[in-house]
Amino acid sequence: MSSNEHGAWASPAPAGLVALAIACFCFYAVLGGKVDHSCIPLLGIWLLGGFFVQVIVAVIELKGGHLTGGNVFLFFSAFFMLVGGLEFIFKYFAASNGWAIDTRIDGWAWLVLWIVLIMWTPAYLKQSPLVMSLVVLALDAGVFFVAFMDLQLISHSYAALASKFLLAGGILGIYVASAIVLNTAFSKNVLPMPGPILK
Repeated sequence: MSSNEHGAWASPAPAGLVALAIACFCFYAVLGGKVDHSCIPLLGIWLLGGFFVQVIVAVIELKGGHLTGGNVFLFFSAFFMLVGGLEFIFKYFAASNGWAIDTRIDGWAWLVLWIVLIMWTPAYLKQSPLVMSLVVLALDAGVFFVAFMDLQLISHSYAALASKFLLAGGILGIYVASAIVLNTAFSKNVLPMPGPILK
């Protein structure tokens, strides 16, 4: 993550992690049956807000030379947030108007995101603090269930399990964001951030 040396910009990663946590908490609520599906347009709007945060984070992280995190924020901003937000709004109006849509295409797109996350996870395990690696591992599991439910290869009975992984990812994302801000502000480990899993 970026550091503020000689007038360089500070890392906006905490804001990106907050946007991720919002998405994860909202997906938890929808998939876990905590809210009614009438909330879908509002979820779409929240995801669109997250897009703006995460695309800024991606650009600044990439400018700071942070290949893995910058690229993950970049594709999450586009596909998890922007496309997700627009799709939720569109699907709501499609359902309201009786438009027939083969939504399995979403599963194919989510499959790519899941494969990329799995392939890039070792980079997080090597370069990122333990808690950030746990965020990625929780997302690996959550995105798996979303992809395969959308592909209709597994039943939606797995939605509750997916929601728990996404909630865990969101909680851990809040912890990482808070640790970055507090540890930087106090110049000490207010919230512990153990080192990477892989050496």
